[in-house]
Amino acid sequence: MTLASAARLLPLAATALLAACASTVLDPTPPGVAIPANLAAPAGETLLRTLSADGVQIYECRAKPDGKSAPEWAFVAPDANLVDATGVLVGHHGAGPTWEAGDGSKVVGTVKAKVDSTEPGAIPWLLLETHSTGKPGLFAKVTTVQRLATKGGAMPVAGCDATTIGKQVKVPYKAQYTQYAPTF
Repeated sequence: MTLASAARLLPLAATALLAACASTVLDPTPPGVAIPANLAAPAGETLLRTLSADGVQIYECRAKPDGKSAPEWAFVAPDANLVDATGVLVGHHGAGPTWEAGDGSKVVGTVKAKVDSTEPGAIPWLLLETHSTGKPGLFAKVTTVQRLATKGGAMPVAGCDATTIGKQVKVPYKAQYTQYAPTF
């Protein structure tokens, strides 16, 4: 192969490599699972990254405001580490709900749609609209987050009564969070 023919093939090879990378990295769908239409990211947004969460959903036994009904479990907050596809810790998911990167960039979300998980004992899948509340950085441009492929984390069904008001429980969970930003 001559230098001239190799130079002609280089752009083609680079294009093929980029296409292969994009098709494997940019698909947020868990294997064998379809994302419900109402959880799809808005048109005009591009997938930035997919993060895996491993942590807990925190619930507290609370008295009802009327003082007459039986106490019940109430959701308090998530507490989870966020890792990228290579297993590197990139941030934390906490109350708000918030997603905060190690660089101080942070977004807060509002639930826009919810679908029950097909996994027994798992928290629902969500579509959230977000806005930045932290420093410039990794998460600053994120405007949409999907919570998918949930395992565990569901609210307890027993153990909350007048003798346990104020008690908190931490239910382990795992999820996949996909982050999107406007396409420019």
